[in-house]
Amino acid sequence: MSKASPSSPLPQIRSTADFARHVGLARTTVSRVLNGQPGLKAKTIERVQVAMEATGFTPNAYALHLKGKRTATIGICMEDLLTPPAVRKLAALQRLLRERNYASLIEVLDPGESRRVVRHFLSMRVDAVVFIGHFIPEEIAQRLTELNAHGTPHLIIDHAGIEGANTVSLDRASGMIAVIDHLVSLGHKSFGLLALGGTARTVLERLHGVHTALERHQLDFDTCTHSRDHLHVRTSDFEYGRALAAIFAAEKKHPTAYIARNDEIGVGALHGFQAAGLRVPQDISVTGFNNQDICAMTTPGLTSVDQQVTTTAETAAELILSQLNLPLRRKPWVRTIEPQLIIRGSTGPARR
Repeated sequence: MSKASPSSPLPQIRSTADFARHVGLARTTVSRVLNGQPGLKAKTIERVQVAMEATGFTPNAYALHLKGKRTATIGICMEDLLTPPAVRKLAALQRLLRERNYASLIEVLDPGESRRVVRHFLSMRVDAVVFIGHFIPEEIAQRLTELNAHGTPHLIIDHAGIEGANTVSLDRASGMIAVIDHLVSLGHKSFGLLALGGTARTVLERLHGVHTALERHQLDFDTCTHSRDHLHVRTSDFEYGRALAAIFAAEKKHPTAYIARNDEIGVGALHGFQAAGLRVPQDISVTGFNNQDICAMTTPGLTSVDQQVTTTAETAAELILSQLNLPLRRKPWVRTIEPQLIIRGSTGPARR
């Protein structure tokens, strides 16, 4: 095969057939190299790869669609991009899939949009569909029925409890049990709950853990937990935590430990208590949830629950890839990720 001079224009390559003629190989041979099929000589593979690098040629994914073939692409539906742990899970999963030569097609869902998005994924011949976040259960159940009808594997990350769904989810209740156990071991028996009200599934799971742990320690939930969520409107989480701390601090008698819904609220509360003249952890203890980098940037550092994002992403990637090119499973996979309590200086013995 003759080499073009540096000044020669690149050939016009618009198809695999054009590329095969440029390389001087049969189209079927080039296709086998592009598809990673075995039984090819190393020199042939290198010849194709060098030519692809020189010409910038990439195979047409839409041509694969027309032939009904899969595209080495995973469709990912996100609840939103406002929750840092969900974004971290997305980034970690995308990286792991890319390392295994799978591209990611990402859509952020608005309520009621899942039907359109899943049908778009199916039209693109994705190899599997992943949902990250918490969704309307009935809506996602309908999407799973559609995916199953097309023989397309699926996985749901975070939202447990959907019937027939392959799921990887965090045991949030276990995380809160670890928080309560830790605080009780330090002598705390009165707890302020920061933004742990409402009917969101993630909140209900955490409250279940709080109830369970307090019961084990023979403490009554209604007696030893206190909330002031209704006294302030939640807009910015940092400001919300700061405002709740100011409300508690102004009361003559207040809890000795505070459990925040997330790290932003926990950090806001920590600063709010300090601004009110209370010492952390000498006077009160504060905990967060998610173990973000900001937990190590406060003084003292914020005790928090780590979601084990890397473990979640690795488990998810394993389950997705293990389903490809196989008949759909009758019995769904359900994997539960155990969180880890990271203890820092914001928690200490209860003040007597």
